[in-house]
Amino acid sequence: MPIIIKTITGRGVPVRGNDIDTDRIIPARFLRCVTFDGLGAHAFEDDRKQLTAQGKTHPFDEARFQGAKVLVANSNFGCGSSREHAPQAIAKWGITAIVAVSYSEIFYGNCIAMGVPCLKVSVADSDAIQSLIEADPKVEVTIDLEALQVRVGAKTFVAQMADGPRKQFVTGAWDATGELIEGAAAVKAAAGRLPYVTNFA
Repeated sequence: MPIIIKTITGRGVPVRGNDIDTDRIIPARFLRCVTFDGLGAHAFEDDRKQLTAQGKTHPFDEARFQGAKVLVANSNFGCGSSREHAPQAIAKWGITAIVAVSYSEIFYGNCIAMGVPCLKVSVADSDAIQSLIEADPKVEVTIDLEALQVRVGAKTFVAQMADGPRKQFVTGAWDATGELIEGAAAVKAAAGRLPYVTNFA
């Protein structure tokens, strides 16, 4: 059965900064992997090391944000190269939804294909959501694809998502593998009616 995604609820992790590109999300040296397994440990690797050297801590290293499911970013998130490894690394770290002001088109498309909803909010709202999470890392964040809302504790923020991708999530159409498996009997029946299949079976 295709996986239907209407809401996602969990704690959040704020990653502040505009124009965070895919090379920062997952450095190029990690692209030589055969599978995406283990990429999560290297998400934002260079940013994390740089901040550690400065005596600071990246949100992905902070204990209070461990186990977060919703990443909250700012403008033009995922810009740069088209590497699929970037959303894969974020997902392998544990992120199941992203909220930002805007996204690179290719990064956005890769997330949709993987089943990671990307909602858009205003500049002011992205900052407000990040501040709420920083003030209370245990606050529950809910992504509602039907109502197009981001709820953080008692506060509700209006979100946007193109109708096509939104419908893909709420109907399960994004899950191509699930749809193929669900329709396996119909595919087999159709194949049985094709002479160029049955004659050489």
